[in-house]
Amino acid sequence: MKISKQTRRDARQLFRACLVADALDENRARQAVAAVVRQKPRGYVALLSHFQRLVRLEVARRTARVESAAPLPPEMQARMQSDLTRKYGPGLNFTFSANAALIGGVRIQVGGDVYNGSVQGRLAALRESF
Repeated sequence: MKISKQTRRDARQLFRACLVADALDENRARQAVAAVVRQKPRGYVALLSHFQRLVRLEVARRTARVESAAPLPPEMQARMQSDLTRKYGPGLNFTFSANAALIGGVRIQVGGDVYNGSVQGRLAALRESF
């Protein structure tokens, strides 16, 4: 579906109206979507589609996924949380999980940034270098 420049601008304006202190307010977003659906302006499907994309990107930007080969102790989790909060700002949502396929080490993803300190990642880099 092709989205016009005006529709993109309207979606960005709607998205900015849902931000409170640089954080997405879920209630405002729900109310905004309900108001658009109620009014059904011209091109509202494309507007909501682009708005949904902006919301997805914002949620991903504020989510930190930490995978490790073995479950991390609580003090290590707290240290990682404080370090990532210092780097990316407050309001991050953290998810810690164990992934035995990593073999060893830690893989951290915050939005589009990926920090791969796992043995699996190093082996893949080594394989690509040959």
